[in-house]
Amino acid sequence: MFRLLGAIEGLARGRPLDFGPPQRRAVLAVLLAEIGRPVSAETLIDRVWGDRIPAGARRALHSHVARIRPILRAAGPSVTLVHRSGGYVVEADPDVVDWHRFRRLVTAAGSDRLADERRAALLSEALDLWQGVPLAGVPGDWAARTRESWEQLRLDATVLWAEAELRLGRPDAVISRLRDLVGEFPLSEPLAAALLRALLAAGRQAEALERYAAVRATLVEELGTEPGPALRQLYRTMLNGQPDRTTLAAGPVPAQLPPDVRGFAGRRDALTRLDEILSTSGSEPSAVVISAISGTAGVGKTALALRWAHRVSHRFPDGHLYLNLRGFHPDERAITPEEGVRALLDALDVPPERIPSGLDAQVGLYRSALSGQRVLIVLDNARDADQVRPLLPGHPGAVVVVTSRDRLTPLVAAHGAHALLLDPLSPVEARELLTYRLGAERVGAEREAVARTIAVCARLPLALTIVASRAQQTGFSLTEIADELCDVDRRLDVLDAGDATGRVRAAFAWSYTALSPPAARMFRLLGLHLGPDISAAAAASLAGQPLRDARRQLADLVAANLLTEHAPGRYTFHDLLRAYAAELVHEVDPAEEREAASARLLDHYAQTAHAASAVYDSDRDAIVLGPPRPGVAPEAFSDGAHAARWFHCERAAVISAIRRTTACGLDRYTWQLAWGVAMYLLKRGHLRELVDTQLAAIDAVRRLSEPVHEAAAHRFLGQAYTRMGQVEDAAAHLDESLRLYAAAGPDDPGHGRTWLALAFLSTRCGRHREALQRAEHALHLHRSRLDTDAAAGVIASIAWNLCELGQPDRAVAYCRQAIRVHKASHRHHAEAATWDTLGYAHSLRGNHAEAIRCYRAALAGLEMVGDRFREAGALNRLGDAHHAIGDHATAQDAWLRSLEILATLDYPEAESVRAKLGDVAGAQVLTTAWRR
Repeated sequence: MFRLLGAIEGLARGRPLDFGPPQRRAVLAVLLAEIGRPVSAETLIDRVWGDRIPAGARRALHSHVARIRPILRAAGPSVTLVHRSGGYVVEADPDVVDWHRFRRLVTAAGSDRLADERRAALLSEALDLWQGVPLAGVPGDWAARTRESWEQLRLDATVLWAEAELRLGRPDAVISRLRDLVGEFPLSEPLAAALLRALLAAGRQAEALERYAAVRATLVEELGTEPGPALRQLYRTMLNGQPDRTTLAAGPVPAQLPPDVRGFAGRRDALTRLDEILSTSGSEPSAVVISAISGTAGVGKTALALRWAHRVSHRFPDGHLYLNLRGFHPDERAITPEEGVRALLDALDVPPERIPSGLDAQVGLYRSALSGQRVLIVLDNARDADQVRPLLPGHPGAVVVVTSRDRLTPLVAAHGAHALLLDPLSPVEARELLTYRLGAERVGAEREAVARTIAVCARLPLALTIVASRAQQTGFSLTEIADELCDVDRRLDVLDAGDATGRVRAAFAWSYTALSPPAARMFRLLGLHLGPDISAAAAASLAGQPLRDARRQLADLVAANLLTEHAPGRYTFHDLLRAYAAELVHEVDPAEEREAASARLLDHYAQTAHAASAVYDSDRDAIVLGPPRPGVAPEAFSDGAHAARWFHCERAAVISAIRRTTACGLDRYTWQLAWGVAMYLLKRGHLRELVDTQLAAIDAVRRLSEPVHEAAAHRFLGQAYTRMGQVEDAAAHLDESLRLYAAAGPDDPGHGRTWLALAFLSTRCGRHREALQRAEHALHLHRSRLDTDAAAGVIASIAWNLCELGQPDRAVAYCRQAIRVHKASHRHHAEAATWDTLGYAHSLRGNHAEAIRCYRAALAGLEMVGDRFREAGALNRLGDAHHAIGDHATAQDAWLRSLEILATLDYPEAESVRAKLGDVAGAQVLTTAWRR
């Protein structure tokens, strides 16, 4: 059991666990608070260090994680800390953490079908989990914000428990629990009201009057405000001497919320975020709290707003207002501000004769009517910020929730609105929705079809609800419906529920028709792009426009929630919007325009990949591309790190482009794109992609009769197969590469590079004398061409094999010579690789301190260019050097980082590193070191 609702504590077989210093407790608290969900390193660093992030934060985080792992293992085999692509995640039953058990119990108690006896029991069990201030001892802004949010949920649960107990006729239990809690939270009026009702129900009217006077004095002194209507009504009831045991006799208040959404699923994070926003209303007494929920069509904005509004409605005793602004309604025009204000005045029961004629006067009356009132206002389906502004209250106490397909940026900037961008459901939440609609048995019987349906529906609640309705009404199996949906040409037809509000295509159309013509054209052309996302520069080439204009149009699409800027300057949309854009571009744009746009995009990727590759790895074959097409503006790069970032962002788009050119027979683009991305794929360890792209390149260049380019593709294949451990395939392709280069002439620089690749193959096979001979031959070829830079790159291979042959002293001399050349030529990657070899040589000589210095110099360069394979090797050897000098904790940290890379790349070297980490004697030494 782990405790967050108080001091951070844990028990293993009845004994307390030692979590270490505050920062490590903070890391553990974040991971436990997000149990079952990956937390990225960036998020952990932000939450633990806030705005005071030290230079070595990432290294410190790795160290904390390494020490947390064995602590969690001590809690039992069912609690583990693992690393996934999304970050670190604690895998365990959430109930082992008191906070998650509290949330589960409170959620269960909220069911309308529960009897009060059961509801009170669940809530009492939940409240008993609190042992003090949550996250006690954890510093930082994240802990403070989380603490405040959790405390508010505790108060809400306490009020619900008190109401259930009072309905059961047990006021003494309520008085006992609430008396001290009211003193702890003196500004919580719902809590105070619950205590007053309990005192009245117990016949303790005089004490209730004293309590009311104390609460009123505190509110006046702290907030400068009188008690709200609920407390004032209780006070009048006490004075009249006719108390009701469980309820207050309130006057009529507006209660306009539509019914809660049937079948609502998931959205726990969004609901928690809205709870957090509401909790800030107490710390911002001068502000109207506005939540602006935005998102694409069909994502469930209204459903979320209504679910949350019903959850917190008890906190707004002066009423609940709801207004559909029809900003994107299919058949009706949007409500004007004048119509909106008048509708809200009617809801507030303002007599018609008191309503003035002008908008400004009506807004003034509306805000006066809300002055001092605690009202929840839901403004649904807003078109833009201008439609909303006149409907905002002018005084604190009101909370406004606005939903819109527009981002409502002016509300955020000028009115302090809290923006909440709603993404599609997670896969688990999408499955919950289908389970609610169709039943667990039916969903469980067709798991594969359910997974396909969720993916094809882009996890949009509207689409999933239509699928569920179709399955219920037709009796079709989920497999049959999934097969229908997988037909791209019919997908949007299948997602048609028969009316304007139940068609996915129609929902998208309402947003599309509101766009300007340039933005609409950009949206359509994006339907031609097959990659998962697109940069602003690539979109500019696709549209044949200046970058400035393209950025403006992309911003318009983001504001309309037809596009998502998921990273600065990078844009994406889900598959249903992609299908809609592709449908539109074929309906609206002529074939010649579509072909021209596609050609511009392919040219953009080919030209930019060529420019990036020349900077990323200067020691490679040079090719010449023709000038870019009109309207194409290739990107330029300042250094290897800049180029590596471009490859990282565009890798999937380039791979998709190669698949398209292969299918369409565009051979020149196929090999140019494959050549451009090859070294990046090799260094980053994307070996299967490297194999696929180079096989496609070989077919393409054969049809073009260009043997030198075919030789390069065979070399890339040989290098990929070498790292994959497929020795025979590697040798075959490298031999073919040599044959083709020999036919082209011995002066081609690729000839020497292929001999170097053969040397590396021999090294991987343990044939070090053969590797040395091959590397020396490569060195001779490069020197004969007076290629000093390439020759220096070969020297590192020679030095490595000298080490393996027991000659580390010679290796040191070779490495120092190569490093001087690399420094002078600014060849950072080659320099980093040579520092790694020099470190290995020093280790063999027993000079481990110098080896550590060399490995760290190597890692700085390897991390910069993203050579994951060499980085993993350097980390492994760095761990060996630290282990040799008795620094076991640092050794384990380095080995863990190496293992994470190797396991991700699925390289065979992972097993040897895993064996080092599993060494029993080493683990005992580490445990002793940690205890110190």
